[in-house]
Amino acid sequence: MGGIVEECFCYEKETQLTVLKTSLFFTGDGFSVYNSKGELVFRVECYDHDARNHHQLVLMDASGKGILTVRRKRPSLHQRWEGFLGEKMDGQKPIFSVRRSSIIGRSSVTVEVYKGPDGSKEFQIEGSFSNRCCTVYNSDRETVAEIKRKVAPPANVVLGKDVFCLCLKPGFDGAFALGLVLVLDQINGRDAVDDGGGGADDEDARVVPSSSPVSS
Repeated sequence: MGGIVEECFCYEKETQLTVLKTSLFFTGDGFSVYNSKGELVFRVECYDHDARNHHQLVLMDASGKGILTVRRKRPSLHQRWEGFLGEKMDGQKPIFSVRRSSIIGRSSVTVEVYKGPDGSKEFQIEGSFSNRCCTVYNSDRETVAEIKRKVAPPANVVLGKDVFCLCLKPGFDGAFALGLVLVLDQINGRDAVDDGGGGADDEDARVVPSSSPVSS
């Protein structure tokens, strides 16, 4: 399938990552992401506790190197977000963009990936991010990634929504998938702030490319 962010984040085997929100008190504060061995793989840190001002987040690897920046484009009525390789610099072009297709009621999210010489590919995200239940399909309707609630063995207890799983099929870029998670989390969080509720219940997305550990 090839890497959208980096080839090294495309796993050869089916991989399950555990995503942990690092604050329970503020929307989008940060994330720590662990593999099945409990090793830190990705992290996001944000020290701005005003949910309305979260307009840029940097996804880092375990060493703290910035590998992907997602930034809200302003002004934007449709919550348009853009993704940039590394830590965004002035004049840098985005590798993908994300936008709401509607600002009223339940709406879809469109993602276009600009990086790559092989023409466009299409992905579809269906489900509810607020309920941690989403599936990412490719253009052949094959599942390439899923967001699921985390179930703790051996009692099969479903954990809270601040701990969830990102399941990746072989070849799908894990860093890109985490970038989409960050954007969905921000959109969902802003819905909660704007509406005074718990966020939108349903999100559908189209993805169009061009060319302390938690045990599993």
